[in-house]
Amino acid sequence: MPDPVNLNRFKKARQRAEKKRQSDENAVKFGRSKAERLLDAARSEKARRMLDRHQLGEDEI
Repeated sequence: MPDPVNLNRFKKARQRAEKKRQSDENAVKFGRSKAERLLDAARSEKARRMLDRHQLGEDEI
């Protein structure tokens, strides 16, 4: 006769596996390295500075 099976253990293991799968998907979707974040910040700062340089002053309007 086989040993009794604890269904709660299987249920919790399945939930943990699902949560791990979801976290892996989110890491791929949203995760970026520090270098990528710094590069993006530098690019946006440069774009902001360029835009500020090209704005007309109130006396030029």
